[in-house]
Amino acid sequence: MKSPQKERVRTPERLMEEIRGTLPPFGCAAVWFFGQESVAVKGSETVIHVDPFYSDYLEERGVKRAYPALLKPEHITIADLCLITHEHEDHLDPWTLKVIAEQCPETRFMAPLSCRAKLESTCGIMPERIIDALTGEWMDLKGRGGERIRIKPVPAAHEEVETTGSDRAHRYVGYLLDVNGVKVYHAGDTVVYPGLPELLAEEAIDLGMLPINGRDYFRTSRGIVGNMNVREAAELAKITHMDTVIPLHYDLFTGNSEKPGNFVQELYERYPEQKCHVMARSERFIYCSPRSFLT
Repeated sequence: MKSPQKERVRTPERLMEEIRGTLPPFGCAAVWFFGQESVAVKGSETVIHVDPFYSDYLEERGVKRAYPALLKPEHITIADLCLITHEHEDHLDPWTLKVIAEQCPETRFMAPLSCRAKLESTCGIMPERIIDALTGEWMDLKGRGGERIRIKPVPAAHEEVETTGSDRAHRYVGYLLDVNGVKVYHAGDTVVYPGLPELLAEEAIDLGMLPINGRDYFRTSRGIVGNMNVREAAELAKITHMDTVIPLHYDLFTGNSEKPGNFVQELYERYPEQKCHVMARSERFIYCSPRSFLT
């Protein structure tokens, strides 16, 4: 007889089985957290990976993780969409994306226009599988089983808003996702810039995922580009009326980290009615929109 403890061991294979087998009802979305800003989001059937960073690519160049990757690229056997927020290698991980493209031939990849050349040349992804993340408009995509997926790339400022060639071709983006009756916002790497709170407040976001690691003179002097800090993330969640907020980008590199408890404390002291959830590594979190219970 297997012990309960052994049953709880979450191997990469079991994680993939869990992702494949999770079928949220309408008004719900499943989220899995794999460190930094790597998450998987699932509506009714479609699996969307955002910034999957699972290789040892940076380790080989002397950039050490605070803990080993929870998945390896070869473990990814289900991926319908893969969204990339920008070209930094802890977000656009060429070795992970190359393996996903080979193992999951139906996967489509969305990324800023400035990432296209790298996706094609370094990752070996065919041009027809790449969708340019042009900001400001909703895109309708057909997911697994015909599921309707809506995606709207949103400009991000890491630490400045930058465009590459046109007003909609931003170098850094976040993503609004409308899946299975739930609106999700993954901010990517960004600070709060003029116009972002107003843009997000119009969208009635159910589940927001925000970086919290912040920025300072000393990290900037070492070439580390920053994001919003815990106070800014807490206020952004509150003033844009996010139903629930999840902190990201705080745990993977010791020189660029933050304590998620500081974010929770900030919310508790200033906005105690704001719902939040700090995700354990590889946790499956099922978000249920309050609207799903309305008759």
